[in-house]
Amino acid sequence: MVAVFKPAGWLVHRTGLDAGETRFVMQALRDQIGQHVYPVHRLDKGTCGVLVMALLPAAARALADAFARHAVRKQYLALVRGWAPAQAEVDHPLRPDDAPPDAPTQPAHTRLMRLARLELPESSDPRFATTRASLVLAEPTTGRRHQIRRHLKHLAHPILGDATHGKGPLNRWWEQRLGLHRLWLHAWQLSLPHPADGRLVTLHSGLQWPAARTSTTATAPPQPNADAAPDWQQHIWTLPWQQDIEDALPKE
Repeated sequence: MVAVFKPAGWLVHRTGLDAGETRFVMQALRDQIGQHVYPVHRLDKGTCGVLVMALLPAAARALADAFARHAVRKQYLALVRGWAPAQAEVDHPLRPDDAPPDAPTQPAHTRLMRLARLELPESSDPRFATTRASLVLAEPTTGRRHQIRRHLKHLAHPILGDATHGKGPLNRWWEQRLGLHRLWLHAWQLSLPHPADGRLVTLHSGLQWPAARTSTTATAPPQPNADAAPDWQQHIWTLPWQQDIEDALPKE
């Protein structure tokens, strides 16, 4: 088993749906370690964070089985529109994106917790004088495609930068403010049974909450760690967050 940090904008493997892309995690990892690797789960092209692959066919089967049995705990961080609810359970069936409208839906369930929120004294929408956003911890207990993105849209709190399920004018406003165009969804942590002996292993992306921030005090921006999700460190952590859940994220 091998875990890597997938950068935003990279595909996990080649696909005809994005024939012009040249950056693939599987190919880069294979070249780096000098052996074949087997994918066991996927992340969207725009999502960064923890990605697991197997080094042997038996390990690939064991890990794929763990994902299929929902024996893997997946935790994501999402930057979303508005002030999301403090906690939510979204039990909203989904049909595949490319399925016809009369296709049957599939069960889909996600747990959500708001970790922090902010309000900027700038208007991104003429109806409102300020702009609000939330940092949300999302735990999908099922594995439907774009599940987190679609469930947050269902709650009217789409992920910022989501060109498919989000709000175009708001995405463009944040892109101009941050100077960066991307989907603000991060695969933060995976807990899964090791394919060799079944012991529980937790894999962390390395992204940490700035230690200098508290729930009531805004301080100087933290020094970014270029090795762990630099987009988040440099563009998101420097915003004036009000932390709702203390110690929800490991600190620097």
